[in-house]
Amino acid sequence: MGAPEHNQEKNKSTLIFTYGTLKHSFSNHALLHDMMATGDVTYLGLCRTLHKLPLVCGPYRVPFLLNFPGCGHRVSGELYAVSTPALARMDELEGTSRGHYQRLPLQVVRSGSHHEGGEVETAEEAEAYYANGSYAEGLWKRSGEKGYGNYGEKEAAGYVKRKDRPQHLSFLDQIQLFISSQSS
Repeated sequence: MGAPEHNQEKNKSTLIFTYGTLKHSFSNHALLHDMMATGDVTYLGLCRTLHKLPLVCGPYRVPFLLNFPGCGHRVSGELYAVSTPALARMDELEGTSRGHYQRLPLQVVRSGSHHEGGEVETAEEAEAYYANGSYAEGLWKRSGEKGYGNYGEKEAAGYVKRKDRPQHLSFLDQIQLFISSQSS
C-alpha cells in the first residue's frame, strides 16, 4: 500500500474555488489556462459556496469574497484542482504576501451534486482567495452591505486590468481610496 500513498503525496493538489477574474472568459483565466496545459491545474466543474458569503466589487470592479459567513449569497464559481507549484503562482497573482488577498478554507457544492429526487448536497472542502481582513469590513460597508451571488459580465463591466491602473499607487492604496470615497 506504500506506492499509492506515495503517488498521492507526489500528485497532491489543493481544491481552489474561483469566483471572479480567474473564471473562464475573464481577464485572469489565462494563468489557469496555461497551467492546465502543463497539467498543473485541472478544471473540476461549476460549483457554489455551501454557505452565504459576501461577494463585492472594489476599485476597478475587482471582485472580492469577504470572510463574513452568513452575509450575502451562496456564491457561484468554478472548482479547480491545483498543484503545489501552480498554487504558488496563484498566490503571487492574488498578492497573498502583499496583503491583497488571503487564501482561506470554505465549503463548496458542485453543480448537479444532489441525489435523484432529493436536494441532498455534498459539501467539499476547498480554498478561496478572500479580501484581506485589514480592509474587508471597509469594502462591505462601501458596498452598502450588499453582495452578488455571481461575478458575471454585468458585475465585471468596467473592470480595469492591472496594467491599465495607476502605477504610482499600490493596490492597497487604491483599495483605501475606494473605501474612503463616496459610493456612486
